[in-house]
Amino acid sequence: MINHKISQEILEVSHFIRKTSPLIHCITNPISINDCANMILALGGRPMMAEHPEEVDEITSVANALCLNLGSITRDRLLAMGVSAAAARDHGVPIIIDLVGAACSTLRKNFLQEFINKYKPAVLKGNITEILSTCGIECRSSGVEANKEQLIDEQNIDEYAKFLGQWSKEHSAVLLVSGPIDFITDGENSYMVHNGVPMLGNITGTGCMLNAMVAALLPSGNPLMAALLGAITLGIAGEKAEQVSDGPGTFHMKLFDEVYNLKDADIITKGKIIKL
Repeated sequence: MINHKISQEILEVSHFIRKTSPLIHCITNPISINDCANMILALGGRPMMAEHPEEVDEITSVANALCLNLGSITRDRLLAMGVSAAAARDHGVPIIIDLVGAACSTLRKNFLQEFINKYKPAVLKGNITEILSTCGIECRSSGVEANKEQLIDEQNIDEYAKFLGQWSKEHSAVLLVSGPIDFITDGENSYMVHNGVPMLGNITGTGCMLNAMVAALLPSGNPLMAALLGAITLGIAGEKAEQVSDGPGTFHMKLFDEVYNLKDADIITKGKIIKL
């Protein structure tokens, strides 16, 4: 169960999206674009999936958050991300970027270094290997999965929390590390989230969905709680969906239902977080 102070902050973020239906501009990868849009709708937001470099400036300028994803990148999509991020910076629109493949591609790593310094995203989301690579630790992966020996656990969390918390504070960016145990920090406060099920890894795009969910919560003005609530929501919804599913196909379908139907009481009573 989540303690009273944190629960109040989390529920304020949850209620905000239901009251305001924010417009979320997404430039994400085509593999998960439909699922990301539907997750934003399930939370109560409005997705806009535009990526043409000649129109994204205009669209981002009237959006309430910008959601970016480095999966399956193209030259035009990278260009559009830069144009959109500039518009977001100029209009005070919060940005979240998913660091997909940052540890296996020099192109993506170099893009991120410039992007973070130039556009100051509110949240960086990725697995531990992608996060470490982006934070300047030399590590490589052979794909978009995290290196298993780097996964966060009870033994290494203090070391990770110190290093990642310092980086987060220096860059004024929340870090959301997704994995079997999720880790969220803004440098002042850090949390571990123990919600979720292995089945979330058996369908494509759940990491992208999490990125979009946090984007939908960012207009609340509290990026740390937005990241925490996104991780808890997806984890609890996955737990509930698994109970009524026969396999990955029905799990995928039920996941959206569970996010849509999630109640305040579910978040408070089923949320499994540890404040470090």
